[in-house]
Amino acid sequence: MQIGMIGLGRMGADMVRRLVHSGQECVVFDMKTDTVETLENEGAQGARSIEEFVAKLVKPRVVWLMVPAAVTDSMIATLTPLMEQDDIVIDGGNSYYLDDLRRSAQLQALGIRYLDVGTSGGVWGAERGYCLMIGVKNLPWNCSTRFLPHWPPASVLPHPRRAGKSLKVRLNRGISTAARVVRDTSSKWCTTASNTD
Repeated sequence: MQIGMIGLGRMGADMVRRLVHSGQECVVFDMKTDTVETLENEGAQGARSIEEFVAKLVKPRVVWLMVPAAVTDSMIATLTPLMEQDDIVIDGGNSYYLDDLRRSAQLQALGIRYLDVGTSGGVWGAERGYCLMIGVKNLPWNCSTRFLPHWPPASVLPHPRRAGKSLKVRLNRGISTAARVVRDTSSKWCTTASNTD
């Protein structure tokens, strides 16, 4: 399975490392070329432009964004003309969940799938895994069966109302009973059904 990662900060880079170490293929892009070069040396395929990044991805493309919330819309606007029907854009950053609902509708009109994924794990995620709160009713097969299982032990089932980051906020505040996050060193994908409203 191949995935493209844009945004190679501390979490984005470690997510790539976890995938590469499990034998997955990653294409990476960041404005900091030294970070791209570092991950190239660790087994990822680097790109020096968005155009090169998209060209290296196998169709249907899967692009994961780990960029600051302030630039998510502009990054999607740059990506969209280069992508095609059935491609997938995933935002794992900390953007506002209502913006994710808007983006989902906009991309759906173009035939592009959009997932918002609240991602927790911080700098410890490379070793322990990540808690993924996925805002989509039905996961695309090439997400659910290929690369997502390499990021647990802590994962959460898709949220039916496409608001994964809303679920993350509620979990972080400790007021939601949506899921019990299991943090251990096992490789089991722990899924707990959501009962949020």
